[in-house]
Amino acid sequence: MKLAGELENVFGFPCPVGTEIRLLQLSVGDSILFLAMAAKLLANLIVMGSGIMARAFVQAYRQALMNASKNGVAQEAAQHIKTSSKMMTDAEARQILGVTENSTWEEILKRYDNLFERNAKNGSFYLQSKVHRAKECLETLHQPKEPGMVE
Repeated sequence: MKLAGELENVFGFPCPVGTEIRLLQLSVGDSILFLAMAAKLLANLIVMGSGIMARAFVQAYRQALMNASKNGVAQEAAQHIKTSSKMMTDAEARQILGVTENSTWEEILKRYDNLFERNAKNGSFYLQSKVHRAKECLETLHQPKEPGMVE
């Protein structure tokens, strides 16, 4: 009888003796159906929600681009990226060539020739170009001023 009382509390109506097993069987089948429907509903909510979020993201991105183009921020940022990514710092150039700040121009040229030839023989064009850019960067610092120029 205790089981019938529990079922009465769940379903809200009294259960006659002997129907407890049939009600439990129905409730298991119903719960499986309920879980299948809940899974389908949850999947639909996820798909619809992700579609809404994607559209909102695209709209916000377009609005941000329009705002940036109004104040010229986009062009300024793009120009800064182009110039900063191509320039090599003095410290990076020294590190690539393996020289110190106190190294003479002759030492830099010696290291440059050595590394450039080594990479030319072994076929690493990327390293060879890095070595060449490092020499160009340090060349602006170490080249003597033209005669007649006053500092």
